[in-house]
Amino acid sequence: MPNPFEAGFLKKIQEVQANLARAQELLKDIRVEGTAAGGLVQAVVNGHKELIDIKIDKDALVDDDLEMLEDLIVAAVSSASQAAEEKARETMAGATGGMLPPGMDLGSLLGG
Repeated sequence: MPNPFEAGFLKKIQEVQANLARAQELLKDIRVEGTAAGGLVQAVVNGHKELIDIKIDKDALVDDDLEMLEDLIVAAVSSASQAAEEKARETMAGATGGMLPPGMDLGSLLGG
């Protein structure tokens, strides 16, 4: 990490802040899909991990097993949320331009 007493460091921090703000805006346009049971249930979330869409194949409604369907929905949304979090981490890490220490938890930047 650069020395905070170097000339231009404050300017670099301001650039990173601006990049992070732009990246946060981009996250709402990211769409990531998660599935369960071989695609019988599909969930789409954005980069903020907000559920955007869900599709349930009629074959998932076998035997009126409501509990199984609920589990499939949870699994698909969870899968999509995990993929969205990874995509958001990549987006936010790119926005920092290497200014943050490796391994820093970006959860607070991602709203998590």
